[in-house]
Amino acid sequence: MRFPRTSGILLHLTSLPGPDGIGDLGPQAYAFVDFLQKAGQQIWQILPLGPPAEGNSPYSCYSAFAGNPLLISLQELVRKGLLESSDLAEANGRLPSEGLPDAAVDYAAVADHKMPLLRLAYERFNQANNDEANQAFAQFCEQQASWLEDFARFESLLQHFQQADWSKWPEDLVKRDPAALAKWDAELSDSIRYSKFLQFVFDRQFVALKQYANDRHVLIYGDMPIFVAHESADVWANQELFCVDEKGRPTLVAGVPPDYFSKTGQLWGNPLYRWDVLAETNYAWWTARFATALRQFDLLRVDHFRGFEAYWEIPASARTAVAGSWRPGPGAAPFQAAREALGELPIIAEDLGMITAEVHALRESLGFPGMRVFQFGFDNVDDDFHRPDQFPEESAAYTGTHDNDTLMGWYKNRRPPREGIDPLAEIIKGEGEVHRKMIDAVLQSRSDIAIIPMQDLLGLGNEARMNLPGKAKGNWTWRVQAAALTEQLSSSFREQTKKAGRVHFDL
Repeated sequence: MRFPRTSGILLHLTSLPGPDGIGDLGPQAYAFVDFLQKAGQQIWQILPLGPPAEGNSPYSCYSAFAGNPLLISLQELVRKGLLESSDLAEANGRLPSEGLPDAAVDYAAVADHKMPLLRLAYERFNQANNDEANQAFAQFCEQQASWLEDFARFESLLQHFQQADWSKWPEDLVKRDPAALAKWDAELSDSIRYSKFLQFVFDRQFVALKQYANDRHVLIYGDMPIFVAHESADVWANQELFCVDEKGRPTLVAGVPPDYFSKTGQLWGNPLYRWDVLAETNYAWWTARFATALRQFDLLRVDHFRGFEAYWEIPASARTAVAGSWRPGPGAAPFQAAREALGELPIIAEDLGMITAEVHALRESLGFPGMRVFQFGFDNVDDDFHRPDQFPEESAAYTGTHDNDTLMGWYKNRRPPREGIDPLAEIIKGEGEVHRKMIDAVLQSRSDIAIIPMQDLLGLGNEARMNLPGKAKGNWTWRVQAAALTEQLSSSFREQTKKAGRVHFDL
């Protein structure tokens, strides 16, 4: 699928400024849409929206379908009459006050602050007995029942047992005995309804924000991890689709093999799919997942696309990824099934890492653009695959991704090639800010889509890095300073983007 020549900014919702310790779906998100519009940008790329498991990574969530309640805006709940401004003022003591509007995210403190207020909003929703609101809630629950029922059960059971590893729950729940499910549905009925309420509120707030963005020529660009966490409602509710044993424990898990960066590879631990069983259903679970994602997003990045061509299979008992081996993936079949059911798929394939000719052939057969990343193009004089003057039209170009160092962090720590002329020298020569010159190289490339992480547009160093792969703690916490989103920045970036032929609307 070809996309028009456009550009945008990568900034996850958690990285927005705001008064509650974390970016969310409230006023600052709307203000950022306004900033994008003024800057001539037509794409806002975000990271996955699910409720994160341990480590707060949006790429490892309790559900492939649900939204993260911490992204719900308390200010919007005040506007809807489910909270009072005084409720928020009284609760502010649970958050550290220093630098609060744009301090790094402290997920535990944010949860302590926001979850009691969300519970209060739920209680007021029940007390209000608003027929219109109740009808909308009931309709949402009915329309999303295919995933919502089991997710709400899972979340309620997780909280009841204080155990995310569902294979350690009572045996009848692990095996999803109908009588046991009915018993716990009755016992945890209010908790289950509350879980559904949070998803309802999240959905309403996200849909409203997306509409606001679309009305201002801004598309929302989402992200879909290929694998799901074992500690998820998805695996618990669909055990036959995953490589787990009769006790619910993983037997085969995902990762990547040893390479230049790691002698032992990476052991991710996500249970692998039973692609043969999925094929028997015509990939119904994947089609449902795509349907939910494309209801939320205008564009969708599929992470680790190479896993559809071949994936690294590791025994769950292994201590490192060295013990793994390559296995053939399902190829185009899941996408073809989704396309038959849903129509055209506006997908960008994340084809980074150990990519073979077969992976490129699969992506091209599906008509999906791949990714090119500026930072990968200047380590070797002879390797120009990720160099802007070599980007093809049917691609999405980046200065860096959420896993990279920031552009300036990379630049300051970079070692030029030992032999030959440094290919970066021509790009950064002359006067002007170095980061804007590198950004301009990406904007001026032939790629249909150009995406600039917010940290790179601001010229920030590695103190603003979003994620360091392999680091267990401290990731996903960066937030943009509200004062940084200036009229001067939006104006100058709009002019830079316009010169690259990527602005297609007037203010």
